[in-house]
Amino acid sequence: MLGMSPLAFSSGDPRWATYKQAEDRGWQVRKGERGTAGFFFKRLELRDESRPADDEHAVKRIPLLRAFTLFHASQIDGISDFVPPTIEEAPWRTPEAAAIIIVNSGAVIRVGGDRAFYSLSTDHIQMPPQSAFATAEGYCGTVTHELCHWSGAVKRLNRDLRNRFGSHDYAREELRAELGMLMLCGELGLAISDSEFANNAAYVASWLERLRSDRKEIFRAAADAQRIADYLLAFHPAYANSQAGSPDSMSTADDANAAAAPELMPAAA
Repeated sequence: MLGMSPLAFSSGDPRWATYKQAEDRGWQVRKGERGTAGFFFKRLELRDESRPADDEHAVKRIPLLRAFTLFHASQIDGISDFVPPTIEEAPWRTPEAAAIIIVNSGAVIRVGGDRAFYSLSTDHIQMPPQSAFATAEGYCGTVTHELCHWSGAVKRLNRDLRNRFGSHDYAREELRAELGMLMLCGELGLAISDSEFANNAAYVASWLERLRSDRKEIFRAAADAQRIADYLLAFHPAYANSQAGSPDSMSTADDANAAAAPELMPAAA
């Protein structure tokens, strides 16, 4: 949502801060500026110690949704100018980065036909020839989309991919793959052309009626998409090394984010 904000999208500056984060750094949100809502979602697992460990009811899963207000760097006085990372600082943003991830993932990619898809039964990605795509970006966006599906196999991120075309579960997985692809391409600095993005948006739009039945689904989808992007980005050695000093589990980062989010909202299971 923040990436689609005109403040970030038009400026190329990805930096956001809560009022307190800005204040702690000696910056000042300008008077009259309106904040942008950010959301944090996770599932909390609470164990009932009075029940046997093998009791299926011993663990209660509670969805947690928090909303908090963020301000873009352009709304903050005192913050330094944004300087994009150089290729030396972020080598995963080189043109060959996607190819490095694909090769290191070990994903089996077969070329032929006029359809792109991931086959769960054979655990392979099928792609049309590169010449079938109008642009290199279009090919890259498609293969990373299928790689996002590939990540969901049981031996990887273990999402349920046994879904029939047109079903609700199929729509859920497609949304995760689309968001994951956009997050991955955004981190790699891969531009998705207007025509390619319009096709993707139209594809997801065809399922919106089903998704509207559960207003919290977009938050669950975004959380899953971030896991997909993180999983695939880790196949790039330079990116993996850059994250070595980060918390070694998503839950650690999640708890820190949750603590910083002041407003608690109820979430449906």
